[in-house]
Amino acid sequence: MSDLMKVSSNPHIRSKVTTSNIMLAVVIALLPAAGFGIYNFGLDALILILVTVASTVLTEFLYEKLMHKPVTIGDYSAVVTGLLLALNLPPAAPWWIGVIGGVFAILVVKMLFGGLGQNFMNPALGARCFLLISYTSIMCNFECDTYTGATPLATLKAGGNVNILDMVIGRTAGTIGETSMIAIVLGACFLILLGIIDLRIPGSYIVSFVIFIILFGGHGFNPTFISAHLAGGGLMLGAFFMATDYVTRPITKKGQYLYGIFLGILTGIFRIFGPSAEGVSYAIIIGNLLVPLIEKITLPKAFGKGGEKA
Repeated sequence: MSDLMKVSSNPHIRSKVTTSNIMLAVVIALLPAAGFGIYNFGLDALILILVTVASTVLTEFLYEKLMHKPVTIGDYSAVVTGLLLALNLPPAAPWWIGVIGGVFAILVVKMLFGGLGQNFMNPALGARCFLLISYTSIMCNFECDTYTGATPLATLKAGGNVNILDMVIGRTAGTIGETSMIAIVLGACFLILLGIIDLRIPGSYIVSFVIFIILFGGHGFNPTFISAHLAGGGLMLGAFFMATDYVTRPITKKGQYLYGIFLGILTGIFRIFGPSAEGVSYAIIIGNLLVPLIEKITLPKAFGKGGEKA
């Protein structure tokens, strides 16, 4: 009865869109990338995906049971976290890496800060960065039964040549879900058509990144070099599926553009001037931490306040 006695101020807006609807749509949108990852890397990738998703769902369930809180695994947010984390893992990683990452993502990044809507950074990326720091050799080992050698971006950074078509299709080494640009963009188009995400953040992210590597990449306007950077690594996966996270992105439109531009520049700095060929995960995490500041400077002022005049 207490739930029926809550009073809130108007306007009272009703919508059929729920958290579970949105999260389920994201899961469906990630299936092409996950499916291609399983096709590309085999049974090991499937096992790692299943174990990681199971660990995130079970961790959330057990935490809420032990803390006597309502069980929220039915909103599919834990499934999204587990799936995104798994798609950011090397296919040859042992299964326990997925478990440790899943527990960290839900318990430390999400639940200890209040659960869904309260986390200050993307849980999947927070867990990936934790794993990169804690188990660097495992997380940077992309050799598997299908592919041996460096990833295309590492080859490019070392001055080697890469096959752009293979990178776009996904016939390359990398994490489970980042290799196929086609599969990622297909899922992103699905979310855009449903109105769940728009192009403000991913568009400004990608455009600013391209401008940065043209200016500072050392190759000028080289279509092959630009295409390789767009198709390689986790840029597309990060831009469309993690930078657009409702909880950790800015709420203002100006803030979203500014956020995307910041991510593009920071990713470019990491890739061009950093020791690693990647940089998307760290760029988005740092961007998440700066979201309160971005919102503060882009939040519209109420009429009559802050010296505003008619």
